[in-house]
Amino acid sequence: MRKNIVAGNWKMNNNLQEGIALATDLQAALQGKTLQCDVIIGTPFIHLATVAGTIDPRLIGVAAQNCADRASGAFTGEVSAAMVASTGAKYVILGHSERRTYYGETNAILKEKVLLALANDLTPIFCIGEVLDERNAGKHFDVVEKQVAEGLFGLSPADFAKIVIAYEPVWAIGTGKTATTEQAQEMHAFIRKIIAEKYGQSLADGVSILYGGSCNAGNAKELFANPDVDGGLIGGASLSVEKFLPIVEAF
Repeated sequence: MRKNIVAGNWKMNNNLQEGIALATDLQAALQGKTLQCDVIIGTPFIHLATVAGTIDPRLIGVAAQNCADRASGAFTGEVSAAMVASTGAKYVILGHSERRTYYGETNAILKEKVLLALANDLTPIFCIGEVLDERNAGKHFDVVEKQVAEGLFGLSPADFAKIVIAYEPVWAIGTGKTATTEQAQEMHAFIRKIIAEKYGQSLADGVSILYGGSCNAGNAKELFANPDVDGGLIGGASLSVEKFLPIVEAF
């Protein structure tokens, strides 16, 4: 059975002290609960070592929001996958639409990041999704298939099985718009189908596919009820325990 996952992406929010407080408050809120999903928080780089060393990894996993596409060297300002792993973080978010849009990350760059993450025993949360113009033009399936194929289809079956995928319709991120449950299920089922065509149905059935795009306490339960939606990659709502916890409890 594949895992249900609710992952929070803090983006560029919270200084170190605020981040530690948020993580510890979330841990306190989860204590004693019987959870039906794995909980992950994606923090800025400066938080990773402290947060990973503070919280109980049995309750909360820690993710970086990015890593470099090089192993090491003269790349000022970059953070390597090995550095991320050395903090105790177990996950890394790769290919978020904001990285693709604002920083020009291509599928080829992301392929290198995925390989380095896996080589350092990190689990990539690999983000894919279309912008509004692409959906309106009926190109959303083509865009998503290209992102998956060029970013991930070079992996061995054993390595692909370690990937978590997050489908994020870019037009629904931070806009208050959300894909309908039917749109989310349709795309998630399509993603699973193209994985099955490449790697076989058994492997595809084991891949967790998360929905990202204005998922909140009000719509999480309905979204997660879809057979191919295995959780969410949560942005703004993850910055508040009061908003994030009901999403976790939606399972």
